[in-house]
Amino acid sequence: QVQLAESGGGLVQPGGSLRLSCAASGSISSTYTLGWYRQAPGKQRELVAAISSGGFTNYVDSVKGRFTISRDNVKNTVSLQMNNLKPEDTAVYYCKASFLGRMYWGQGTQVTVSS
Repeated sequence: QVQLAESGGGLVQPGGSLRLSCAASGSISSTYTLGWYRQAPGKQRELVAAISSGGFTNYVDSVKGRFTISRDNVKNTVSLQMNNLKPEDTAVYYCKASFLGRMYWGQGTQVTVSS
């Protein structure tokens, strides 16, 4: 059984930074694609950033140049460094691991950007 646990959310002022981390336990390998999604109130969950097993990354346009996704295959973690945060980044952030039709989600961590 794979479990994902996010941490690092919180309240930050506009222009500030946060680093989210997601730790995976169970049988998850470096072949999994790892990603961060977010869901704001009243909106659909959207992909924020993803990183493949080979280290290729992709980002939603609204976070390009501000967010950086990274992974540590030894520690089974994926992180999201978020800089220059904006109020519209406010959402619950979820990490996801996927491979050949299997997918696992974390429970989510709240990020609130407000002055």
